[in-house]
Amino acid sequence: MIVDPLRVFVTVAELSHFSKAGEALNLSQPGVSLHIRNLENELGAKLLHRSSKQVRLTEAGSILYKHAKQILAHFDEASQEIHMLQDEVTGSIHIGASFTIGEYILPARLADFANQYPQVKLQVTIGNTEEIIGGVKSNELDIGFIEGEVHENDLNVTPYMKDEMIMVAPATHPLSKAISVEQSMLQDQVWVLREHGSGTRAFSDHFLQEEDISVKRSYVFNSSQGVKEAVASGLGIAMLSRWIVRKELESGEIKELPIRQHHLERQFSIIRHQECSSSLATDVFIKKLLVFRKDK
Repeated sequence: MIVDPLRVFVTVAELSHFSKAGEALNLSQPGVSLHIRNLENELGAKLLHRSSKQVRLTEAGSILYKHAKQILAHFDEASQEIHMLQDEVTGSIHIGASFTIGEYILPARLADFANQYPQVKLQVTIGNTEEIIGGVKSNELDIGFIEGEVHENDLNVTPYMKDEMIMVAPATHPLSKAISVEQSMLQDQVWVLREHGSGTRAFSDHFLQEEDISVKRSYVFNSSQGVKEAVASGLGIAMLSRWIVRKELESGEIKELPIRQHHLERQFSIIRHQECSSSLATDVFIKKLLVFRKDK
């Protein structure tokens, strides 16, 4: 294929080693050397400085590397668009999602997408909001789903859906029998919280500070599932997304505390790196999610 020599060259440049590039591309070292030699003959310039320990780009090689990356990206995009004409979307997407989205919202959406586009390889990483932002910024993740606000200049942020936050308590908690819970009734309670870096924790902290609520004691868990189980076990009260506790509310295992004159809501957002090249698979995935952003 016409792009094969460029793909080999880019791989050698990024790995700084012929043998490692061969292993990555499933080629022999002589095969890798032949591709590089043919490129150098074609361009009439030396592209790589070779030594026994490493490989470095020449000035000409640096120029070719920059353009080769663009050529390969355009070729892959064209290839995907051609497959699209045949109702085929291919490629891979590494998705990052905060716990609430990744555990309670995304699985059903992924199942729909996978059924429609079975040739797309999907990989999901779940972490707190801070971790997902870091993964997108470092280009380890193609796309991220996060909770709450984000202020990063190098990210494109697309609003996804609103999330209702509610206060919950064990079924046996004194507040669970209240028709309406006022600010004074929340003073000096035991709270179950998420860890710092979590969107849920940021929302809870903001609420406590805004309402000037003092906390008697707090317990910290690094997952919303852990917080929910702790509340159900009687450890304390918590602020969680309604998505997380729907089943427990229906069963009566956990009780919602109706906060007087408060409708608590936050934003779910889709984030992508501004400089990350977009793939057709990722674009199709996002479009599908935005169309069906409401729970069916």
